[in-house]
Amino acid sequence: MITLPSLLGDFWGAILAYVFFYPVLMSLVWMVGGINFYLLIERRPHRIVNQPPARDDYPLIAVLVPCFNEEENVEDTIEALMELQYPNYEVIAINDGSKDRTGELLNKLAEKFPILRVIHQVKNQGKAVGLNTAALMTRAEILLGIDGDARLDPYSLHWLVNHFDDPEVAAVTGNPRVRNRSTLLGRIQVGEFSSIVGLIKRAQRSVGLIFTVSGVITAFRRSALHEVGYWSPEKLTEDVDVSWKLQLAGWGIHFEPRALCWILMPETLGGLWKQRLRWSMGGTQVLLDYWPQLFHWKAARLWPLFIEYSMSMLWAVLFGLLAVYRLIDLIIYKVDLQSAPVLLLGWAGLLIGTTCLLQMMLSLVLDRPYDKGLLKNYFWMIWYPIIYWVITAATAIVAIPKAFARDIGKRARWTSPDRGIRPNDSP
Repeated sequence: MITLPSLLGDFWGAILAYVFFYPVLMSLVWMVGGINFYLLIERRPHRIVNQPPARDDYPLIAVLVPCFNEEENVEDTIEALMELQYPNYEVIAINDGSKDRTGELLNKLAEKFPILRVIHQVKNQGKAVGLNTAALMTRAEILLGIDGDARLDPYSLHWLVNHFDDPEVAAVTGNPRVRNRSTLLGRIQVGEFSSIVGLIKRAQRSVGLIFTVSGVITAFRRSALHEVGYWSPEKLTEDVDVSWKLQLAGWGIHFEPRALCWILMPETLGGLWKQRLRWSMGGTQVLLDYWPQLFHWKAARLWPLFIEYSMSMLWAVLFGLLAVYRLIDLIIYKVDLQSAPVLLLGWAGLLIGTTCLLQMMLSLVLDRPYDKGLLKNYFWMIWYPIIYWVITAATAIVAIPKAFARDIGKRARWTSPDRGIRPNDSP
């Protein structure tokens, strides 16, 4: 006879099984995909050398740098751009209504460097508007968008431009590397950008799709952007939005691990929360806007990305519910840990932890040629599931209702994020 307690037991058992098996399964999928990308694409003979192969032509590239209250970082970013080895490029910096000395510093830098042009927007209009404005101010067919705290590798443009020899490629996203590594959160994010960001992009690209480009370093084909209407001012994450617009229009997106970009990341829990909440809200917002288009047969190739993201959001919500359920058991009903198992204890935790560490080791090995001393951060990766799974679950739960409640068409303006502790030495 089926009773309510038995149904509830089966219900929570199903949740526990999903929360447990999903990260293990996806970790295996990402590892297989990452290895496939390395063997078939990344390990081509002409990519083994440190410097990119010479080209017969070097098309003009416009580097677009939107800035809002970046007085602490903008000089470092612009001066690093002046060290690029690519022979044919220009830099357009957009001062998006900054309240600090960003505009003044950019004007001084423009006097010093002839290839730098500065656009001043009186009011903060958002990153997307700044990029759109700069795109209209150049004749370059290739546009590279970076952030105001980024330092590009001297040969990053060489690696990116090679992909545009394929006429079906609309965008190429690079390989962000974390600069600030002085705190626990900073060191964990070093591994995260390899094991999560880098490995997932490798896995997705091995099947011809990428959920999102990295807004901190992505080159675009101008004609493709023009076809889809450039960047959307109302989207919280313009990088996710433009990725979906381009792929829904039939364009391809590539990942180039040798195009390095050194960035600053939050090193406080408050800064990390705000960043991840915006990411979660932005991803959910994009899927809510574009899911009706997925019913068209031409968009069938994007179904795996939609399903993967939906499953990850479901996992985050169920993880949060399971955590609350177990917490109630422990506090109210005084159930011991053995009879109220949690995900990170027992054989389940051992399997998840082992799989997670294998994934991280593989990703660090793949990125080691591009980031010196990367394996030194492996020890800190054991804290990743504890810190980031909790943050991921919490931000997903908060983001979903916020994304539904957000006004359609409301412009996404920005504030300067937490840049962490500024490193003394640049890579």
